[in-house]
Amino acid sequence: MSISSGTVDPLAGAYRGSYWHDLHRVGATTDPLSTSATADLVVVGAGFTGLWTAIEAKRRDPSRDVVLLDSEFVGYGATGRNGGFISDSVTHGLSHGLALWPEEIDSLLALGRENLAALAADVRQEGIEADLRLIGKTIVATSDAQAATFAPLAESLVEHGESATLLDAAQVRADVDSPTYLAGIRVRSGGGLLDPIALALGLRDWALRLGVRLHEQTPVQAIEQGAVVTPGGPLRTRQVVLATNAFRNPVRRLRKYVVPVYDHVLVTEPLDAEQWASIGWDERQGLTDAGNQFHYYRPLPDGRILWGGYDAIYYYGSRTDAALEQRDASHRLLAAQFKETFPQLGDIAFTHRWAGLIDTTSRFTPFVGTDRSGDVAHALGFTGLGVAFSRLAAAAALDALEGERVPEFLSERPVPFPPEPIRYLGVQMTRGALAREDRTGKRGALLRTLDRFGVGFNS
Repeated sequence: MSISSGTVDPLAGAYRGSYWHDLHRVGATTDPLSTSATADLVVVGAGFTGLWTAIEAKRRDPSRDVVLLDSEFVGYGATGRNGGFISDSVTHGLSHGLALWPEEIDSLLALGRENLAALAADVRQEGIEADLRLIGKTIVATSDAQAATFAPLAESLVEHGESATLLDAAQVRADVDSPTYLAGIRVRSGGGLLDPIALALGLRDWALRLGVRLHEQTPVQAIEQGAVVTPGGPLRTRQVVLATNAFRNPVRRLRKYVVPVYDHVLVTEPLDAEQWASIGWDERQGLTDAGNQFHYYRPLPDGRILWGGYDAIYYYGSRTDAALEQRDASHRLLAAQFKETFPQLGDIAFTHRWAGLIDTTSRFTPFVGTDRSGDVAHALGFTGLGVAFSRLAAAAALDALEGERVPEFLSERPVPFPPEPIRYLGVQMTRGALAREDRTGKRGALLRTLDRFGVGFNS
């Protein structure tokens, strides 16, 4: 049974850091760049986007001298701080894709499915043990307004080639039992779960086998013509790909297109057999609820539950700082919501608490392009769905450097965010409007206006 009691703070013993980082004991394994050097291509950022870029560059041209830099270590940022979900979507979900690209939706769905299948094939071929399980997910309704949308949503999913089954309250609770569930959609296609750090470390090792030169703990201070400036000296290069995502971009003009948002996560202590029996969850799939401020949650291989989402926080001035990863109010709100969702687990304790950065664009999807010279490319703004999409965007960034055509849905820049203080006020107003819609089921004037312009804000 649970090791905690009603008198014990459920967060008292929680490790203040990512479960994935703790599990794998991650850290730098390569030396910082300590002297001036040269390269054909420099990739800035060793998360999923940077790793895939380096790998794809070497696959296209094994003789290309590729250097991969990170200010911390492989998987330090969003790559190692997410929930371990993977999706084939390149449109931030079907409904969002239908709203923004109705004429292209079938080709975009096919593109995302092909990319995820190719990623899975890469993982198998390279022997990467990432616990990749393409078992889909269950979407649950926790309000009458959400439940009312589920029949047309399930119909739309099936119409567009997904394996989706509409569940009433009894059916969804027979699968995963929570008194908060009013309806569900079991989607067996489109993605699943994995260990994100295991994938990142596998990609790192693959990149090194291909001859990529990796330098961790090497921050980039500036991008100059023909060089990347680091504390160890200039790294002269013909081409650069920026894969910094939510972190401060070294190219100032790109900063207006991405805002960093902190998404909070908890992990429980391991459940015993009796506790698991009280929930069910035999397929061990991931779940999300259907609110604007939504939760995502999943079982972990060691018997814990990862529980995250809901309270996405933007800090004035687009601040990103390690101290911001611990927000007591957000973590305590998550703990209370977990207890409401699974009251049968009693006063379960949490062993890990952290926040991960989401690189949000105004349209919820990334954009790829180059600077005026054509020598510095970027792939930024995955808005929480970058685990698989980063592979596709990395290839598009290399295409852009090579003068090849980039799909319009990626090459078109999103609407930029306004400067402060308008940016901060706009984000807060939009978050408030989304929360009101969750409470009332009605989409207010602000959200309808944003919809017309193809912009918004969401966790």
